[in-house]
Amino acid sequence: MAATRSRVAHLIKQLQRAACQCPTHCHTHYQAPGLSPPGKTTEYAFEMAVSNIRYGAGVTKEVGMDLQNMGAKNVCLMTDKNLSKLPPVQTVMDSLTKNSINFKVYDNVRVEPTDGSFMEAIEFAKKGAFDAYVAVGGGSTMDTCKAANLYASSPHSDFLDYVNAPIGKGKPVSVPLKPLIAVPTTSGTGSETTGVAIFDYEDLKVKTGIASRAIKPTLGLIDPLHTLHMPNRVVANSGFDVLCHALESYTALPYHMRTPCPSNPMIRPAYQGSNPISDIWAVHALRIVAKYLKSHGMSYPISGLVKTYKAKEYDVDHPLVPHGLSVVLTSPAVFTFTAQMSPERHLRSAEILGADTHTARISDAGPILADTLRKFLFGLDVDDGLAAIGYSKTDIPALVKGTLPQERVTKLAPRPQSEEDLSALFEASMKLY
Repeated sequence: MAATRSRVAHLIKQLQRAACQCPTHCHTHYQAPGLSPPGKTTEYAFEMAVSNIRYGAGVTKEVGMDLQNMGAKNVCLMTDKNLSKLPPVQTVMDSLTKNSINFKVYDNVRVEPTDGSFMEAIEFAKKGAFDAYVAVGGGSTMDTCKAANLYASSPHSDFLDYVNAPIGKGKPVSVPLKPLIAVPTTSGTGSETTGVAIFDYEDLKVKTGIASRAIKPTLGLIDPLHTLHMPNRVVANSGFDVLCHALESYTALPYHMRTPCPSNPMIRPAYQGSNPISDIWAVHALRIVAKYLKSHGMSYPISGLVKTYKAKEYDVDHPLVPHGLSVVLTSPAVFTFTAQMSPERHLRSAEILGADTHTARISDAGPILADTLRKFLFGLDVDDGLAAIGYSKTDIPALVKGTLPQERVTKLAPRPQSEEDLSALFEASMKLY
């Protein structure tokens, strides 16, 4: 027994040494933090809490069998009015019918949901007394379905109870939720595997959300056939979300530098900072974007304060700045600002996206990544900055005010931001080219 323990300890040490020398983690960004000593205020651990994922062309046809295996008797199918007429939803309904699953359709999901649209879906869920949910659509649909499941399972809770602080009370979710199967029809949000639901809080004209591992879907069915029904601009804008999620994840504050260290693992946040596992996927995502796309805090008020702009190829009845577009318009300014904290990672990101960095100086990492992003966006016919979607310098104070509550994401930036910094970043993002 002692020999076995010794062998295991030896293998663990070998793995640790190997991990420290891989190309992703060989620099000082990840010198081992070790365990948190008593009284230490910074984090010492990260947690992977994700949904089960099934990937494959045509896998949507299995959803009825999954619900049958779960023992579901009364299912809520959530989607939006556009998707309700398209093959992805029809495929789901055919599978439910074939497997004798009783279901009701809620197709009034709002693209870029609000607290009002969330509450409308919540009322539908409460009245339906459903024992399982299926969300078919993009992030808006999946997030709406998560909220409906949560508040139908906790019917006496006030809406702001679970909304992130400082806008809401940010209470931990302690009630059991019903099974939720997510069938994404876009890329970018990752909502099929996260415990996060984002919405516009209309009173403040700002995006916020609910973040709890308890609301993550039970299963995500990733069916690449659904992307065939996306308009070109939807493909591009959801791809921009992939791009910015990957860049922000890779350059985020390392998890072991985040404060405060949670007093209980239950309150460890969903957004935890960069870590060795997310690094691998972030770099892989950047490579996918760089190869295929040509064929995040500051974005929330940009979407929330939209005036009259309606994104091209989006069939909606309200002004709309898609999340991916709102994120990417500030990305050149943001990554110029953050580069001084982890220049090697910014430079490597630029290289993956196509920049020639062989003779680059490390001090130029920010401008190089920003120029690479501008060329990338120009080639994809992206609107020329915030001014092109209806904003002006007079809107900057409101944009800054809308960014300040987004501590869930802004506190993970590798470089802290003052209000003056945010003002300068919005001003620099008014025009891109």
